[in-house]
Amino acid sequence: MPEMNLVQSINSALRHEMKANDDVIVLGEDVGKVGGVFRVTKGLFDEFGADRVIDTPLAEGGIIGTAIGMALYGLRPVPEIQFSDFIFPAFDQIVSEAAKFRYRSGGEYTCPMVIRTPVGGGIRGGHYHSQSPESLFIHTAGLKVVCPSNPYDAKGLLLSAIRDDDPIMFFEPKRVYRAVKMEVPEEEFTVPIGKAKVVKEGKDVTVIAWGAMLFEALASAQEVAENDGVDAEVIDLRTLWPVDIDTIVESVKKTGRVVIVHEAPKACGFGAELLSLISEKAFLHLEAPPKRVTGWDTPFPYTLEMEYLPLQHRITPALIETVRF
Repeated sequence: MPEMNLVQSINSALRHEMKANDDVIVLGEDVGKVGGVFRVTKGLFDEFGADRVIDTPLAEGGIIGTAIGMALYGLRPVPEIQFSDFIFPAFDQIVSEAAKFRYRSGGEYTCPMVIRTPVGGGIRGGHYHSQSPESLFIHTAGLKVVCPSNPYDAKGLLLSAIRDDDPIMFFEPKRVYRAVKMEVPEEEFTVPIGKAKVVKEGKDVTVIAWGAMLFEALASAQEVAENDGVDAEVIDLRTLWPVDIDTIVESVKKTGRVVIVHEAPKACGFGAELLSLISEKAFLHLEAPPKRVTGWDTPFPYTLEMEYLPLQHRITPALIETVRF
């Protein structure tokens, strides 16, 4: 079984589905001959041609609007938005059109499309290339939101997403595009949408994370185990919406404590919704106030990037304080 990084596994998933289904179309800025700014679509243009790997103008609203039209006519487009920070010109097309077609047609029409886009910081991209806008789309009924943390899940989730009949936001943590490698099958396999994964079992505190922050959470879990005797359980959400609340609640009932880690700002971040759900479904099992370790409520900085991100040095104290409460 070959080892792949995140870029390679996503490329493998796209190639597999494009071979298997002529209706799968890739479009976006520089996705063709260049292979995308991160080279995720490298080689697809040469293999499938300009009719199926389409270089578009720098017009995000046009990219998504075109993809919606393709989806309604029976294709399965996979548009790429070069950075998630650039998605806002297409926001109306996504939340007012793509997300609403199943509802407005009484289930007669669906809009099967996967909007891929890199998210998060860690590459010194500054405030126009580092944001994490997931909560805006989780808030929108009709959208599914996926954020894999590793190459295996990325391929399996993308294959599931392309085959899904609903519009899906597929957020790719660019900080780990090439930083993580693992064995990924070349052949077809899927990871179910809507199912979280307990990546480390523990009994003292539940840590919930996704994307690049999963690895920071795991590093903190190892640190507190070695230095403080704290046994943390770490959950990788994988799918943000629909969220696998059953796995979360089962863990919280066992540990009685929870810490949530995400890159987006704290105010109205997805961590707030998770804590509300936990309070509704597992309040009597909590033995300490839940904590959120997040980005700050400021624009994403350039020179202070590592102070903004909720890295290991900020997660570890939160774990210790929660367990010692």
